[in-house]
Amino acid sequence: MSKKLIAEVLGTFILVFFGCGSAVIAQAVLNGAGVSVGIGYTGIALAFGISIVAAAYGIGAISGAHLNPAVSLGMVTAGRMSLGDFIGYAIAQIVGAILGALVLYLIASGSPGWTGGMGTNGWGAGYGGEYTVMAAFLFELVMTFIFVTVILGVTHASAPVGFAGLAIGLTLTGIHLVGINVTGVSVNPARSIGPALFAGGAAISQLWLFIVAPLLGGAIAGIVYAAGITRAD
Repeated sequence: MSKKLIAEVLGTFILVFFGCGSAVIAQAVLNGAGVSVGIGYTGIALAFGISIVAAAYGIGAISGAHLNPAVSLGMVTAGRMSLGDFIGYAIAQIVGAILGALVLYLIASGSPGWTGGMGTNGWGAGYGGEYTVMAAFLFELVMTFIFVTVILGVTHASAPVGFAGLAIGLTLTGIHLVGINVTGVSVNPARSIGPALFAGGAAISQLWLFIVAPLLGGAIAGIVYAAGITRAD
C-alpha cells in the first residue's frame, strides 16, 4: 500500500505542476513586440490532459493513477475500492497537489512579472466569465460525473487494453476546453486545494465548492456504475 500511496503523491504532483504550471507560466507570454505568444486556454487544456496520460502510463500499473479524491470516491461507491484505501489515497493525492503547487510557487515567484496567480479555481466577479455559484457548482458536478464515468468504463475488465490512459487524458482535455472560462476546471478536490493554499484570498473562501461538487459527482458516478446502468456486463 505504501508504494501505491507514493505513486499517488507523484502522479498528483505531475498533474498540478503540469496543469497549473501551464496556466501560471505559459498562458499569456508576450514577445518583444508585446504580442501574446502564450499557449492560451487550449494549451492549458492540453497540458492537463497530457499530464494525466503521462501519469496513467507511468504509475497506473502501481496505484491505478486516480490522482483525484473524486475518482477514488467513485471507486468506493462503485464497489471497487474500500473506504480505508480511499482515505489513504485522498491524503496522498492532497499531499502530491500541495507539493506540486509548492514547486510551482517557488519557480513562478522567481519571475519579476509574476502576479501571484497559481492557476486556482473560482467563480463570480473578476474570475473568468464571471459565472454564478450555481453555474459553477453544476458544471463541476456534471463534469466530474462524466469524468469518473469514463474512468470506470475504460478500466473495466472488458475494455480495450492499453487505451485507458489516453481516453482519460482526452476526456480531461475536453472538459477543460469547455469549462476553463467557467471555473478554471477542478473536477478534483486535490488539484484545487494545493494551489489555493499558496494563493489565499478568494481561492480559499471558494474552495468548498471544488471539494463538495467533485466528490458528489464522483460518488454519483460510482453509484450509477454499481447499479449497472453504465457498467458493461
